[in-house]
Amino acid sequence: MVTSSVRPNAPSARPSARPSGLPVAAVGPRGKSAARARATRRREIVSAQGGDTGPPSASSSQTAERPRNVGEMLERARAFLERKGVEEARLDADLLVAHALEVDRLHLLLRLEEPVAEEELVRARSLLQRRAATEPVAYITGAREFYGRSFGVCSGVLIPRPETELIVDLARDHLADREQAPRILDIGTGSGCLAITLALEVSSATVHAVDVSGEALEVARANATSLDAEVTWLEQDGLQAAGDGAPWDLIVCNPPYVNPAERESLAPEVRDHEPAGALFAPEDDVHYWVRSLAQGARGWLRSGGLMLVELGHEQGPAALELGRQADPEARVEQDLAGIPRVLVLGA
Repeated sequence: MVTSSVRPNAPSARPSARPSGLPVAAVGPRGKSAARARATRRREIVSAQGGDTGPPSASSSQTAERPRNVGEMLERARAFLERKGVEEARLDADLLVAHALEVDRLHLLLRLEEPVAEEELVRARSLLQRRAATEPVAYITGAREFYGRSFGVCSGVLIPRPETELIVDLARDHLADREQAPRILDIGTGSGCLAITLALEVSSATVHAVDVSGEALEVARANATSLDAEVTWLEQDGLQAAGDGAPWDLIVCNPPYVNPAERESLAPEVRDHEPAGALFAPEDDVHYWVRSLAQGARGWLRSGGLMLVELGHEQGPAALELGRQADPEARVEQDLAGIPRVLVLGA
C-alpha cells in the first residue's frame, strides 16, 4: 500500500537528498593549504574536547574546553559529524546547531561571535548525537523544505525530496490557463507535500489526497493547516479512491518503488529510519504500482487528463513500456540529474 508520497531516488543514488552543502575548497596550492589548516584546526578541536564528542554538555564542561562562541561550537559540530562519516557533515551541523539555537541557518551565521548558553550546548549535543546515529536531519528537526515551503515530517512519513518537485512543475504546465477548475487526486500523500503544493500553486483546483496510513494523514492535515491549503483527505486504498472519485483532470502518485532485494544497499538513514511500507515495492512485482496505475488511467481520467507517476532510477524503460500499453503517447521525463523520473500518460 502507498503510505507516503515521497521516496528516495534509488538505493545507489543520494538517498537523503538535501540542498548542496557549503563550498568545497578549490583544488590547488591555496585549496590544499586551506584543507591542511582545517585539518589542523579539527585536531585541535578533538584534543580540546577530550575525545570523539560533539559540543560539550553541562556535565562535560568540567573536562572539555567550553566553546567561546557560536562559531566555535559550529566548527566543533562540523568536525564531529565529519569524523562520524556523515556525508553532508557541514550542512547537517549548520542545520542542527541552528535548530538548537532556535534560529534559521542565515541568522545562525550572523551570530558566530555571540556567546553560547549552557542549555544551547546541551541541546546541540543531543541533536548531533542523534545525527551521528544515522537519524535523518528532517526527523530530528521535524521539518523539510519542498517547493519553497516548510513541511512538518516525522518517522511515520517519508521525507520530501527535491526530485519530486518535477511532478509539480509538470502539473502546473499541464493545468496552466485552464478555464474550468481542475480536479486533482494525490495517491499516497504521506506528508501531503504534493497535494498541498498543488492546491497552493493551482489555486482554482479542487484537490483530494488519499493514504492508507492514518498517521501520515495526521501529518498532512497539520501541514495543510499551517500552510493554509484546502485539501480533502481520505484514509483509503489509493486505487479504489481513484475509481470512486473519477473522473479526474490530474492524478499524481509517488508510489513505493524500491526493489526489496536492494534493501541492504540503501543508506542507513533511509533503511533504518524511514517507513518500509512506503519505500519498498511488493516483492513479487516491483512494477505493481506503475502497472496498476497505467491500467486504470483511462477509466479514471477525464478526456485530456494527465497522470504523473514518480519512478525509481532503473524503472524508466519498464515503466514506459507499461505506460504505452495504456497510452501510445506516454513518455518519461528526466529530473535535473538526467535520471528518468516521472511517467507521463494521458487519456
